[in-house]
Amino acid sequence: MAARRTPARTPLGAGRARRAGRPRRVGAVARAAAALSGATAVARLAAATAVLGLLAAVPGPPAVAAGAPGAYDFTGGARTVTGAATTADAPLLDAGRAYRSALPRDGKLYYRLRLDAASSAYVSATAVPAADSTVSATDGVRVSVRDGHGDSCSYQATLFGTSRSPHPVSAWGRRDAAPGHSLCQGAGTYYVLVERIDASGASPDAWPLELATVTEPALSRTGATTAPGTWDSARPEPVGGRAADRAGGAGFATASPLGQGVWRTGVRPGQTLFYRVPVDWGQQLNVVAELGGAGGSGYVDGALTLSLYNPVRGYVEDAYAGYSGRRASAALAPLPPVDYANRYGFADPVKAMRFAGSYYLVAHLADQTAAGFGAGPYDLTLRVRLGGSATSGPGYAGRSEPRDRFEVTAADRAAAAPAGPFGPSGAAGSAGAAGGSAALRALAVGGIGTGTALLVVLGGWTLVARRRSGAW
Repeated sequence: MAARRTPARTPLGAGRARRAGRPRRVGAVARAAAALSGATAVARLAAATAVLGLLAAVPGPPAVAAGAPGAYDFTGGARTVTGAATTADAPLLDAGRAYRSALPRDGKLYYRLRLDAASSAYVSATAVPAADSTVSATDGVRVSVRDGHGDSCSYQATLFGTSRSPHPVSAWGRRDAAPGHSLCQGAGTYYVLVERIDASGASPDAWPLELATVTEPALSRTGATTAPGTWDSARPEPVGGRAADRAGGAGFATASPLGQGVWRTGVRPGQTLFYRVPVDWGQQLNVVAELGGAGGSGYVDGALTLSLYNPVRGYVEDAYAGYSGRRASAALAPLPPVDYANRYGFADPVKAMRFAGSYYLVAHLADQTAAGFGAGPYDLTLRVRLGGSATSGPGYAGRSEPRDRFEVTAADRAAAAPAGPFGPSGAAGSAGAAGGSAALRALAVGGIGTGTALLVVLGGWTLVARRRSGAW
C-alpha cells in the first residue's frame, strides 16, 4: 500500500496584514482561514476513510490466474531424472527432493528408494498431459511401492474421470513403517513403479512427470494403532459471506494459500488452479466449489473437477459437476478430522487424512466447456470450512524431509487469511494484484471528489458561523 500523504498546513492568513482601520476583519479572516485549513484536514481524513470503506464494500472483478490453460509450474530446482524399464537400472530418488521425468505413452518406469527402518516414506507422481492431448475417462497414472523381493507395499491409481479433459493428475505410493505391518518393513532398497493406466485411443506423446519424495519420522512413543471409531460425517452448511479474491497457482509448488472463508477467482476452459489449505491436527476440512452461469447451450458432463490432495500430494478424493450454463456446484464428500491414527483406517480417503499440513485443492474446468459456452473466464467460488479445534500433534521423534512438512505454523495461517482492502495477504497471483490496483485507482478518483465535496460543505459551515457571530 502506498504511504498516506499528510497535507501540509499553510493558513491563508499567515503573515499579519497591516491595513489601517480594519483590524477585526483581518483577524476574522485569519481565524476563518485556520478553521478552513482544519476543515480541509478533516475532509481529507473523511475522504480517506470513505475510500477504505468503499474498497472493503465494493468487490471488483474476480482475479484470474496467470498462465495459459494446460500450463503447469514445476517445483523450482527440480532435478531431471530418467526412469528405467527395469529395477536393475532404476535411478535413486533422495528423500525430500522433487524431480522431473517423462512417462511414455505405453511405458512404465522404475525408480529406487533407500529407506531406513523407522521412517515412513511417500512418493507422488504428477502426470501433466499437454492441453491438446487426447485422454479418456479411464486413463490416468498409477503409482506403487515395492520392496526388494517384489512384494507390493501400496499402490494407487488416479483417473481423469468424467471430464475426459487433459489436466495434471497425481497419485502416491507409500512405505508405512508402523507396528502391525509385516510386509515392507526394515531398512533397505525399495522401488517405485509409475505407469499409465489406459493409453488406448490416447495421443502418442509422452507426459511430463513431476516426482516428489517425503519421509515421515517415527513417533517418540507408540500411539493408537486403530483408526478413530466415530466422527461427524454430516455435511455442514457451506460457508457464507462476501467472497474474497484469490487467484490460483498453476502447480503444487505455486499453490495459493486459502483459509476458512469464501473465495472467488476466474477460470478458463482447460485451466487447472491449485490452492493449499493449512489443516491442523484435529481439524476437519469441508469444501464446496461453485461454477457461475454463462450464456450458451448444451451440456458438459464433469465440466468442473475438484480434487483434494494431502500434504505429500497424495490423492484423497474428487468431486464433479456437470454444466448446462447454469450455476453448478461440486462438494467433497465428508472427511474425518486429521488424525495420525487415520492411517489404520479401511477406506483410502480416511487413510489419506493422516497428518497435518497443507492440503491441496485442485480445480479444473474441462476444455470442452468452451465449445458450448465460450472461452470465459468463468466465475469460480470456493467455500472452505475448517471444523473442529486444532490440537497438538502426535509427537515425532525426528523431523520430516522436507522439513516441517507435517506442521501448520502461524505464518501458514496468516498467508491463508482473507485479503485486506489494499491487496491480497499471501501469494494471490499477479492478476489478483493487478485487479486490486485498478480498483484502488478508481476509488481514489472517487475519494478525491468526496474530499472536495466535504471541503466545500465544511468551509460553508465555517463562513456561516463567522457571519452569525459578527466576526466578518
